[in-house]
Amino acid sequence: MGIFILRRLLYSIPVLIATSFIIFSFVSLAGDPLGQLKLDPHLSKVTLQQRIDEKHLDKPIPVRYLYWVKEASTGKFGTTLNGDHKIWEDFRRVIPHTLQLVIIAELLAVLFAVAIGVLSAVRQYSAFDYTMTAFSFVAFAVPVFWLALMLQIGTTEVFLKWHVRLFYTSGLSSPEPGGGLQWVLDRAQHLALPVITLTLISIAAYSRYMRASMLEVMNSDYIRTARAKGLKERRVTIKHAMRNALIPLTTVVAIDFGVLIGGAIITESIFQLDGMGYYFIKNLQQLDVYPVMAWLMVVAVMIIVFNLIADVIYGLLDPRIRLE
Repeated sequence: MGIFILRRLLYSIPVLIATSFIIFSFVSLAGDPLGQLKLDPHLSKVTLQQRIDEKHLDKPIPVRYLYWVKEASTGKFGTTLNGDHKIWEDFRRVIPHTLQLVIIAELLAVLFAVAIGVLSAVRQYSAFDYTMTAFSFVAFAVPVFWLALMLQIGTTEVFLKWHVRLFYTSGLSSPEPGGGLQWVLDRAQHLALPVITLTLISIAAYSRYMRASMLEVMNSDYIRTARAKGLKERRVTIKHAMRNALIPLTTVVAIDFGVLIGGAIITESIFQLDGMGYYFIKNLQQLDVYPVMAWLMVVAVMIIVFNLIADVIYGLLDPRIRLE
């Protein structure tokens, strides 16, 4: 297992290098990074030239890429285009906020999806199966932004009609949230709607993967052998069938988790959560390419890391998969 992990890490190095160059090149070619600054009538030519010299914007893209790699590896992605903020300091602020949202939403989604998928497969063509299938199709069809807005409107209507605040509709905390348990409850009320949004959308996808995988496994020879040996149906389903059926779902969850750590862009933007996705949108609107490139690199690293984690989990779920 150790050799396998080391080999995968070594394979990831050229992938990251190629990915970083593609990210830098495409973002750099997207437009003039100083276009927004040039519109400022109060910006002097001296200040503008200083920005060009600091970011080496008068150099060819390959040369600028090498400077960017150096800055990313030694200076923690350097500063924003205006030079006002250190990018990594911003990341240190927003990543924990995104992790709070993503970890809770993914855990809930996986737990519910596995339970729904297993029950749907075991009770195929039952009322429960048809109901969950209908729910999945509807959830697939519903846009994330629409679901988030409907949850906001519904919560606001409850507050205006009955003056009962169930959840907050934006932000991460109240102006004076307090400390201890009071802070936890306040943060939970702020994260509830975004968590519900991500969880419902994820359950729809994960439960379908789990159901299809369970149906395939339940018809396998080793499951029939386990039944023939006299094992209880519950033991056959949970220990033998469900364990192997989790393998395809592991890939989907691992990739989704890596992407979501980069920020659930739509959800964070609608609920105005100070996370990675909201940070990305703000800098994209300001045409600040350096935080955008840093964000893309973080997402790329997360996807590679969680793909590796998925491969390791494969070996734990199914001993037949040998990682040598």
